[in-house]
Amino acid sequence: MTHRIRPATLGLAALLLSGCATEALKDAPTRPDQPWQPGISRTGEIVSGHPGKRGLFLPKGYTLPSDTTLPARTQLAQLAAGREYSLADLIDIAQSTNPSTRRAWNAAKDAALATGIARSLYLPHLTASVVGGYSHSNGTSSTPTISNGGVIGDEINNAASQNNLLNSGTRNSNSGRGEVQTLGMEWLLFDFGKREAVLEAAQQGALATDIVFTGVHQKVIYAVTTAFYMHAAAEARVALIKKTLENARAVEVAAQARLHHGQGTIVDVTQAQQSTAQAELRLVQAQGSAENTGLDLMNAVGAAPLTHLQTQDVSGRPLALSDIRLTESMIHQAVSRRPDVLAAYAAAKASQSRVRAARAEFLPKIFVSGNVAYSTGHLALSSVPGVGSDSAPTLNLASNRFSSLILGGISVPIFDGGMRAAMLRQAENQSDSAETTLQETQDNSVRQIVAAENGLRSSLSAYEASQKLHIAAQTGFDAALAAYRNGEGSVTQATIIENGLLDARLAQSDAYYAALIAAASLAFATGSLDTSTAPG
Repeated sequence: MTHRIRPATLGLAALLLSGCATEALKDAPTRPDQPWQPGISRTGEIVSGHPGKRGLFLPKGYTLPSDTTLPARTQLAQLAAGREYSLADLIDIAQSTNPSTRRAWNAAKDAALATGIARSLYLPHLTASVVGGYSHSNGTSSTPTISNGGVIGDEINNAASQNNLLNSGTRNSNSGRGEVQTLGMEWLLFDFGKREAVLEAAQQGALATDIVFTGVHQKVIYAVTTAFYMHAAAEARVALIKKTLENARAVEVAAQARLHHGQGTIVDVTQAQQSTAQAELRLVQAQGSAENTGLDLMNAVGAAPLTHLQTQDVSGRPLALSDIRLTESMIHQAVSRRPDVLAAYAAAKASQSRVRAARAEFLPKIFVSGNVAYSTGHLALSSVPGVGSDSAPTLNLASNRFSSLILGGISVPIFDGGMRAAMLRQAENQSDSAETTLQETQDNSVRQIVAAENGLRSSLSAYEASQKLHIAAQTGFDAALAAYRNGEGSVTQATIIENGLLDARLAQSDAYYAALIAAASLAFATGSLDTSTAPG
């Protein structure tokens, strides 16, 4: 019996199947102006699915719930409490904990493996395979005939004559199993330099990643150095403002003493108190800035943000203004060792190799291939003539065969719809872009070196001028405070000189640390920044 499927049934099945795909839309935000309601498991994990299926209800809003299954960040850098860390110590920690150095290391290893993959193209490729199987079938066949020369319409009365109506049937049973073992070889003998060009491109790419690895370490050193000096400068400002606060309180005490002896006025005392309050406000602001620079230093090192550490005091080191102008040959030598320039140069050479590989695609290839095969099999065939017969003859067949084949030939590309020409044009365009990038990188390097040199000279000059300013301001404040205590001068004059002294101290401190940062910037710009060359 043949069952026909109604069109309505087919339409309903298609509708249900299409609904299965669109059913997932309920997991997406329902509207562009309404918050998304995520699915939450019983353990607090954000999962895919509608919240109703998870059994938890969350209030509507744009604040996501805290995923309790999120693992806590492990502290990469272990810092000892109570120890003063020098710049070299923090750089050493950062080089082993900074995520960028690990990513650069993995990229360098991947590029080295790419070189090995390109080198393997010179070797033959061997492939072994084993195929086995089993089959079985059985059945019975018979052919009806008319016996005893009977006439149509005659009645056949005995049951024995009915057995003669059919010829004897035949029962067949076949079973077999077999196995084929093959070993194939493919070997490209000559390709007009394509593999050589691919290998050169991979080697230049590996060289570029190795150079970038060194450059990443230099960036880490520079980041830690800059953050270290910025934090030191912020802490120095805190210390200087504390001294200024002490001076302001000294002026306030002198004003109150003069008022007590009838030599001053309440206005003088109020003005002195205002100066003290301003110093206290500046101290709070400086302390907040020092905490922020401390967070930046922890981030550069790779330590947890809440880590508290003590840094080594690097203030008071002599800075000399000397002739630091770089000659053209010195700048050229510095440019030629910068990691970004060397990496761009390696990338340009790799792109040239890819152009040669694309051109080799137009040329023939000479190859050799071979195949060795061994097959074995067994077949059992049984045929039982006559239904009900007891005889069961079986035929067993077994075979084993060994074969080998070696082929050699040449393949010549004729037409591919312009694909090779397009790929060659792409390689040439990429090579041109790489050359342009190299030139741009060189020009930017020269500008950065010259700017860093100018910055260092300006910082040293500013530091030298700030020293003179500090000496003059300190002398003026000491004289003004002594005169005010002796009843001469005014509190206004003492306050003005006090603020001038603070500005002079801050200018000298900022110029000092700016000179250290400028020295590190020049070393970084010239590609010579290292753990041993980092100032401090």
